[in-house]
Amino acid sequence: MRSSNPVLSGRGFARIKGDAVGTRDLNTIEARPSSAPMSIDDVVIKTAGLFAVLVVVGAFAWRANSPALALIGFIGGFILAMVNSFSKKVRPPLVIAYAAAQGLALGTISRIYNDSYNGIVGQAVIATACAFGGVLLAYRSGKIRVTPKFSRIMMGSLIGYVIFGVATIFIGFPGGALGLLISVGGVALASMFIVMDLDQIEKAVAAGVPQEESWRCAFGLMVTLVWLYLEVLRLISILRSND
Repeated sequence: MRSSNPVLSGRGFARIKGDAVGTRDLNTIEARPSSAPMSIDDVVIKTAGLFAVLVVVGAFAWRANSPALALIGFIGGFILAMVNSFSKKVRPPLVIAYAAAQGLALGTISRIYNDSYNGIVGQAVIATACAFGGVLLAYRSGKIRVTPKFSRIMMGSLIGYVIFGVATIFIGFPGGALGLLISVGGVALASMFIVMDLDQIEKAVAAGVPQEESWRCAFGLMVTLVWLYLEVLRLISILRSND
């Protein structure tokens, strides 16, 4: 089983044979026959725990209001994201460390945005929660399905968006209607990757992956939700600056 999410790449789930999807036969999991299977509850609990760490560290960074903390968070978060994404073995301490690093970065960035646009952080949090709830509802109702074509389109869009993001470092982010359109596209793209995360988690549960893989699933979901929050934060700031 291959993941369509680059974070939930085949590193951790490659041990699962393709015909294991939809079964609970743990003998199909290579070298892990005695492991308890992962459940949705495992992922929910791990994800909630990671966000609790992010919020606590983020609150500290908010009060400190130091750009240095944001830099440490971004660099540390990037390194930890790469390690967690490409490691064959799940390392919960590194996943938790990633959540803490993101807390440093997001806490500082959120403070900077909120100083410029009072109340924007609360608006962004609510909007992110609504977007997640809407996507979850659409996925569970079957209105959005992850197909091979859908996955290819999303991955192609992600590559293009990353290239554009790197380019803006040198040329700056576009303003006006173009900037607004790109921001809306970023929110939509991040939202659709939540669908891919949910599909991967559901397939992993159906395949009976080991319980420790719930850390990997929670990590992947956190990466996408953090991305979505940042996109929403930028979109709202553009909308408010045009008032």
